[in-house]
Amino acid sequence: MLLRVGAIALAIALALAGGALVFVATGLPVAGSYRTMWNGALGSTSAFAQTLVASTPLILTGLSVTVARWMRVWNFGAEGQLYMGATFATAVGLWYPNWPRPLLVVAMLSAGALGGAAWSLGPALLKVGPKVNEIITTLMLNFVALLLVDFLLHGRWRDPLALGFPLSRQLSSNSTMPALFGSAVHAGLLVALAAALLLWFVPSWSRWGLVTDVTGKIRGAGNASISANQKIVLVMLASGALAGIAGMGEVSGVTHRLGTDISANYGYVGILIAALSRFSPLGVAVLAIPFGALLVGGFALRNTGDSAWVVATLQGTMVAIVLASELLARKRRLRRAWSWPIEAADPARRARGR
Repeated sequence: MLLRVGAIALAIALALAGGALVFVATGLPVAGSYRTMWNGALGSTSAFAQTLVASTPLILTGLSVTVARWMRVWNFGAEGQLYMGATFATAVGLWYPNWPRPLLVVAMLSAGALGGAAWSLGPALLKVGPKVNEIITTLMLNFVALLLVDFLLHGRWRDPLALGFPLSRQLSSNSTMPALFGSAVHAGLLVALAAALLLWFVPSWSRWGLVTDVTGKIRGAGNASISANQKIVLVMLASGALAGIAGMGEVSGVTHRLGTDISANYGYVGILIAALSRFSPLGVAVLAIPFGALLVGGFALRNTGDSAWVVATLQGTMVAIVLASELLARKRRLRRAWSWPIEAADPARRARGR
């Protein structure tokens, strides 16, 4: 575990070094650009709070992909499920603005989970029925979800005071998630961390064999009454619910209204985080923070007039380096696996370290 963390930390350092080359190639000052990003993401208490705010949906979308992958299913639709969770939660907030705050927040949280789960049901049924590839269906539904949100925001949900911008009406104060320690961080972070801890324990105490790991081995004692297809549907529903909760957190804890820009590609970045963490719930929670810092630092860099694509390049460089290190490590393990029988049979060769 420590070796894995060290490898990721080294990869981040190498990615930042690669980013320096990008800054030089584009004529941007390396030290000044990184200082801007650091100050914007980690340079103060308020900046770190913004990083945690950006990390919250990344944790949930990363967990969403992780849960699906446990049944060897890919969920590339966390982005659309996030938007649908936000839509369902906004509907509850707009329809019942005078409900007591605890009741309304819980109702919006439930609606967000329901919206995300509902958006993942179609791909799940197509996966277990006609065997349609879930990568295609979940990915395509991302665009459908965004178009649906755009339709609502230009239609009945349009705020007449928004000057033509695609925004819903402002939600009432009763729909706002509680802030933590008087900062911008909202209670959604606690929900995300609780979900990560819960999923970390699930494989050890599961009695009904819901999930399998990526090698196909059953995690949990198993239950013959639940078929493999039923497990896929249940896991996809749970995956979509997590992404939907991320959307609810954005409208309730950050924007306080639905908009077409509530996600900074959180669903897609969550795929990268899940893959880089080897689909570990705690690994997702840890890796979400540096990715959140990159996003917030990128916003700070963009506010100075520099191009935001530089941050996307940094993220891509980081992912490429980590994946390359993972490939080399896997190749090394494969070489050891092939050479071990030979070394075991030849003590002289083993002594020479070959």
